[in-house]
Amino acid sequence: MIHKHSTYFYSVLLLSVLSFASCKKDYSDPSRATEDKVLSSPGGLTGVAVGLQRTYSLGRASSLYNIVSINGLVTKELVLLNPGNLPEYQLAQGGAQVDGTNTMLAGLWTSSNKIIYDADNVISKAAGLADKNYASGLIGYASIFKALSLGALSMFWEKIPEGIGQNVGFISRMDGYAKAIKVIDDALAAINANPISASFTSSIPAGIDIVNTLQALKARYSLFSGNYTQALTAANAVDLTKKSVLNFEAANPNPIYDVAGSNFNVYQPVGPDMGLPTGLKPDAADMRVPFYMVPSGSPATPYAMKGFAAATTTPFPIYLPGEITLIKAEAYARMNPPDLTNALAELNKVVTKTPASDPFGVGANLPPLTGPYTQAEILDLIYKFRSIELYMSGLRIEDERRFNRPNAERTRNFMPYPFRERDNNPSLNFPDPSF
Repeated sequence: MIHKHSTYFYSVLLLSVLSFASCKKDYSDPSRATEDKVLSSPGGLTGVAVGLQRTYSLGRASSLYNIVSINGLVTKELVLLNPGNLPEYQLAQGGAQVDGTNTMLAGLWTSSNKIIYDADNVISKAAGLADKNYASGLIGYASIFKALSLGALSMFWEKIPEGIGQNVGFISRMDGYAKAIKVIDDALAAINANPISASFTSSIPAGIDIVNTLQALKARYSLFSGNYTQALTAANAVDLTKKSVLNFEAANPNPIYDVAGSNFNVYQPVGPDMGLPTGLKPDAADMRVPFYMVPSGSPATPYAMKGFAAATTTPFPIYLPGEITLIKAEAYARMNPPDLTNALAELNKVVTKTPASDPFGVGANLPPLTGPYTQAEILDLIYKFRSIELYMSGLRIEDERRFNRPNAERTRNFMPYPFRERDNNPSLNFPDPSF
């Protein structure tokens, strides 16, 4: 449970104050001696590392809530119920309605950069610990949240900060994915040299399989980068029988359920078509639809969220086994030349998968696709099944761009930069995207 580590967290609260709004900030603490002491011990470093998970996953300001919500509103997976929720309303409307005042975008920008900063401290200081097996756990665990944060910035913005500091410059989002992959490779190398100790695993919140998660994220970001061979290799290294989740409890609830799922005042699922256009909508018998939503019984909206936002303590997966299988299918389909036989074989593993055979209970349970299909046809099918399998995962906006879906299917392509960043960082001297 996350809260049992709160003694660590609060002992290093000075590293986690809400002054992390702009990349111009140097993120240093005025009590340098205290910071150095915290970052020199395994317990102090573990506290900072656990703080990464808290920042990423807890509360309305968390990365998790903002990634799922921003993506869902922009790609029309979700329906807004109350336009008085101004940040959500802007995203649902899209276009010029979304600007640098949007607090959800500013929150994601801030939390992502704060996690990157704190993770850098953990990773660099862990390398100096005498217990290399404990250190490799710290490096692997912190690297997961650093990679997720680099990935989040790269999904939503055209350019991302190249680091943390004064007047920091910007790199392309593809370079952002490359940085995430480098972080993952360095972590895997540290773990291969010194396997993670049981004492480290028992000192962090339960739920995360570090090595499988690193490989899954490498597969994800390699796919997004167009490196299909690397994506396939990493995907094949993931044990699809294992779960890797962010756990919650009553005192630290699932933020998507807590903010939106528990009421009819923010947003809910758009309905069984999941926001997909004609020709790509879920089949009537697809069992993933009732997994992710249920009739609401409320006049406010016909459907309420279920799935990974069903209750206060519902765990949220960092990746799904189905995502990894679909990464393989897409990698085969996009290779030069494409391997459509293996692409269809991997796709059919998701098409025919039953809920009982999936660690999370996500299964379409449909008859296999028989083809033959052209490359374009099989890519359309992969997009369809990704959109359903990974509903409310926060990944569809990247998929829509990668599969060249029409702009009409989303309200924005890329996000404007928060005004606080633009006002405080002279290096942000380029315009916001027009759409």
